[in-house]
Amino acid sequence: MPPAGPHRAEQGAASRLRRQGVTMAEIEIGLGKSGRRAYGFDDIAIVPSRRTRDPEDVDISWQIDAYRFDLPLMASAMDGVVSPATAIEIGRLGGVGVLNLEGLWTRYEDADAILAEISEQPVEKATQRMQELYQQPIVPELVTQRIREINDAGVVSCASVTPQRTAGLIDHITAGELDMLVIQGTVVSAEHVSTTVEPLNLKTFIRSLDIPVIVGGCATYKAALHLMRTGAAGVLVGVGPGHACTTRGVLGLGVPQATAIADVRAARMRHLDETGVYCHVIADGGMATGGDISKAIVCGADAVMIGSPLAAAAEAPGHGFHWGMATFHPTLPRGARVETTTRGTLEEILLGPANENDGKLNLFGGLRTSMATCGYVDVKEFQKAEVMVAPALQTEGKSLQKSQGVGMGH
Repeated sequence: MPPAGPHRAEQGAASRLRRQGVTMAEIEIGLGKSGRRAYGFDDIAIVPSRRTRDPEDVDISWQIDAYRFDLPLMASAMDGVVSPATAIEIGRLGGVGVLNLEGLWTRYEDADAILAEISEQPVEKATQRMQELYQQPIVPELVTQRIREINDAGVVSCASVTPQRTAGLIDHITAGELDMLVIQGTVVSAEHVSTTVEPLNLKTFIRSLDIPVIVGGCATYKAALHLMRTGAAGVLVGVGPGHACTTRGVLGLGVPQATAIADVRAARMRHLDETGVYCHVIADGGMATGGDISKAIVCGADAVMIGSPLAAAAEAPGHGFHWGMATFHPTLPRGARVETTTRGTLEEILLGPANENDGKLNLFGGLRTSMATCGYVDVKEFQKAEVMVAPALQTEGKSLQKSQGVGMGH
């Protein structure tokens, strides 16, 4: 758990917000319909403070439940990003890789051959072929086997399932001795209603397990607060921001990440004030650079979940491609197979050294330097940094970079 001091500060802030009756201004969309203005990472800037530090004196570690990580990083449960082998390497580097237990690694003994086939498909046939390949039934024994492969390497094992399949796979997950479970979907709520199946009771299920459970995604204060009340150790924040996700186009759903994270941060404060229990906020998606990760932390995230930046690693299993978890939905795909350019090894992408100047290598070196430049000593303290709405942030003074397609002009 983070130190008690910041916890008390958040509890006090939550009480003040309630006493002040803080409300957000809404903009009239038309007669009878209004809405709040929301902001993404490109809309805001972190404001330097009066103090600076040496980057070597900054602590970017993250602890959730009994597990401490050198990096506040979860690698997305995408088949083109996390395999048992890359989960092991990410664990070695200080983060945690989340394996998709409903993906190719638990449907095929030789998943590498299937991934190679997907990479060879022409653009117009890729989604249809993936739909066919993902029709192969999940092999329960492979669920247990893949978890054990990660455990045997001596790193923390973490894996993802959807709410619909959680109950059916939990015995095999338990048999593999998983360390952390992620229950994940495009949108996960604590109050799913169904007239056809018995929905998963998150509160009962989570409290029955001996391992920490992270749930999501969500993007609003109320939804996050209800998920926190289930006993989850953490919540994922993000509906549709991923680089390979098309949910915002297909369904029209989503909240820009800066606003979504800040709202869920407020829910965390309320939950902490009510219960004394700290629920971690993990920003999921929409981050491509060290600057994006820094902004996610400042907005309130304790850690980040990223996929696309890691798909550009030489070790990534996607053979130069990656896709979201709903890309292969049998009737309504909500993702695209996206081609990537190999930028470096996992270590270079996460920890450097960087030989390019666009912020896409040494992501956590960028976070460390951002924190040091603003004078903050750890991630929890960095959440106190000031931000501004800054529409000119990406373009001011960057005309030459833009015209030449270098640096921030890519």
